[in-house]
Amino acid sequence: MFGNLRTQLLLSSIAALALLLMGAWASTHGLMTWATAIYIAVCVYVLAVNIWFWFCVASPLQKLRAFAKRIATGSYGIKTEDFEEDEIGYLAEEINSISEKTALAEKTRTEFISQVSHELRTPLTAITGWAETIAYDPAVQGDSLKGIQIISKEAERLTNMVTELLEFTRIQDGRFNLRIELIDIAAELEDALFTYGELMKQAGMKVKYSGPKTEIPLIPGDSERLKQVFLNLLDNAMKHGGDGGKIDVMLRQEEGTVRISVRDYGRGVPEAELPHVKEKFYKGSSKNRGTGIGLAVCDEIITRHGGTLTITNAPDKEGGCLVIITLPIGAAK
Repeated sequence: MFGNLRTQLLLSSIAALALLLMGAWASTHGLMTWATAIYIAVCVYVLAVNIWFWFCVASPLQKLRAFAKRIATGSYGIKTEDFEEDEIGYLAEEINSISEKTALAEKTRTEFISQVSHELRTPLTAITGWAETIAYDPAVQGDSLKGIQIISKEAERLTNMVTELLEFTRIQDGRFNLRIELIDIAAELEDALFTYGELMKQAGMKVKYSGPKTEIPLIPGDSERLKQVFLNLLDNAMKHGGDGGKIDVMLRQEEGTVRISVRDYGRGVPEAELPHVKEKFYKGSSKNRGTGIGLAVCDEIITRHGGTLTITNAPDKEGGCLVIITLPIGAAK
């Protein structure tokens, strides 16, 4: 009947006060039976108001809180259920509007990133190709050769950045798929170490690999995507842990899961930044900051395999960053 919550609460308070005054009047005039009945009515009324408050105010607010949390975690564009035409209903409409506008902004940003990435890919391929061709020309020597090598290196870095951006857009618009098959996880990890080994040697990094003590059974997974994760983690360990000069990689089987750890001996991650390092576009305070997408893509890949990717600082005094991947030996989700 009354659409405004403030009006409803005000009328409820006036009614309760009126009943209390009636009870007090009956008591002062010796009408104890009437007074008792009125006080019982007040108690019942207060109980009814509390029940009404729970169903009409507290419960909808809890639902809106849970809905807002879903939006905060990235479920943009979803809409909450309809409520009564009161303050809570108006709040729900505003939250729905925010959800829709955020989804539109996210879609626009993703499309823009995708278009820019595709436009950059062709000229970067040409720059890389010509830089490599010129570098093999015997006439190019000294500073000119050094300059060409810098161009080639920077073009490669930008190409990797574009690849990460395209991976991000695939995740955002639902085109990020896995090709699941039974794979030898030890062989995939060792292949990634071999692939990246020469670069780490050039950077002066020593890699200590500790393989499984027993043979690990084949596990379901996408070999290309998992190798992408391993290479990304090794690259991060080399960039951010270069001060330590070494990287430890370990593979173990633990109670129905495979556990892979990558540890560097650098300065680690500031404690305040640890909860955010896997967030999209988060770069932190490191001097070797990238696009802020690589770890987000890695986390998405591992999550779609039914596993977890955790990043912490190493617990001992030697410092460094410790990344732990767990993958189920059973079917991937």
